[in-house]
Amino acid sequence: MQDCIFCKILRKEIPAQIVFEDDRTFAIRDVNPQAPTHILVMPKKHVASLHDCSSEESMLGHVLCIARNLAEHEGLHKTGYRVVLNTGAGAGQSVFHIHFHLLGGRPMKWPPG
Repeated sequence: MQDCIFCKILRKEIPAQIVFEDDRTFAIRDVNPQAPTHILVMPKKHVASLHDCSSEESMLGHVLCIARNLAEHEGLHKTGYRVVLNTGAGAGQSVFHIHFHLLGGRPMKWPPG
């Protein structure tokens, strides 16, 4: 999608702090972090939301495994972390390119939001 901010970051049209990239996935530090560690992990393939996934199980599994690996790399596995997927504007999704929020480095409260 031409005007998607994450697609523009992937095409290097907009700068971002990329912390991971492979052939299917990339991860960036959130510019408005909600925790000491806040990384956005997403597929390179543009899919608007979880609701728009039809048979993307392999892609979703890969992205979640990358989130797990990044959590370990950041040391979050020692104290715990949260992986969040917002689907739709009513749930807080503001960029319609599916992405997971990896949050950690502080105590998380329940229920969220």
